[in-house]
Amino acid sequence: MREQLEQLKNSALPAIQAATSEEQLQEIRVRLLGRKGELTALMKGLGLLTPEERPLVGQVVNRVRDELEAALAIALSEARLSAQTARLQSERVDVTLPGRRSTKGSKHPVTLIIEEVCEIFAGLGFSVAEGPEIEHDWYNFEALNFPPEHPARDMQDTFFVENDLLLRTHTSPVQIRTMLKQKPPLRIIAPGTVYRCDSDATHSPMFHQIEGLMVDTGISFADLKGILTVFTNQLFGQKTGVRLRPSFFPFTEPSAEVDIACVICGGKGCRVCKGSGWLEILGAGMVDPEVFRHVNYDAEDVSGFAFGMGIERIAMLKYGISDMRLLFENDVRFLRQF
Repeated sequence: MREQLEQLKNSALPAIQAATSEEQLQEIRVRLLGRKGELTALMKGLGLLTPEERPLVGQVVNRVRDELEAALAIALSEARLSAQTARLQSERVDVTLPGRRSTKGSKHPVTLIIEEVCEIFAGLGFSVAEGPEIEHDWYNFEALNFPPEHPARDMQDTFFVENDLLLRTHTSPVQIRTMLKQKPPLRIIAPGTVYRCDSDATHSPMFHQIEGLMVDTGISFADLKGILTVFTNQLFGQKTGVRLRPSFFPFTEPSAEVDIACVICGGKGCRVCKGSGWLEILGAGMVDPEVFRHVNYDAEDVSGFAFGMGIERIAMLKYGISDMRLLFENDVRFLRQF
């Protein structure tokens, strides 16, 4: 077998040196060292040798393989260098041509709105809190005063994962988790992705929300209106009108829908605002004492307000986008505008 190995090496080395291209060298590599190669076939015969002969022949096999691999590596390097030199000599390079500019990306309009909203509330003393997107029913519903079989659950169009696990329908569970970990006073906003079974020109099964919570002693509805007025004026302009309308949410009482003067017509009435001059942007209200009970807060000592907004809706109003689906279609022509 040692003679066969030496013969294989002596015949392979000249073939390697005679090869002129990378393709030829790769073919030689496979023929010699591949799974069905000549050296591999010889190595299978090691099991037929006596225990005394096996280590001696094994050393020869390793030496021959190392020599062949080294010769192949040197030949491949020379072949590639030769091919590159030939290509450079045959191709004319016009150094006066302008270079190829790399295409720069830009932030998505949803990301821009999230960053702007977070920056505004950071200036008002709020910090950012986050939580899981796969949530437990207790955090998503029960702790927020949505008991089982409550009719308000039907509005949430929930994706259930299994048993009591679901894709969160709002970022309100972050408020519950924060209050369970932290005692008043607190000011947080909770941006994130939420999921509901709804899809059309103004709704998406996956969208983004930012919710806010402020809890302390002596917090009133006037504080809520003041904070939201400052926020809307900074986001849409100082002259933007703001109004609050009575509404209902299970986790706040009293509750309100917050409208701004139509950014298209300035409050005069148009097709976008359906002639009313107002556009709804978010919901808000004073935290229900039942919610405080679930997080072991004493509603006699503290009070607070909460609010929530859909980021896609804010983006549509701020940038004049007519169809929410444009935000998720990844059309570069659309995204380049931002």
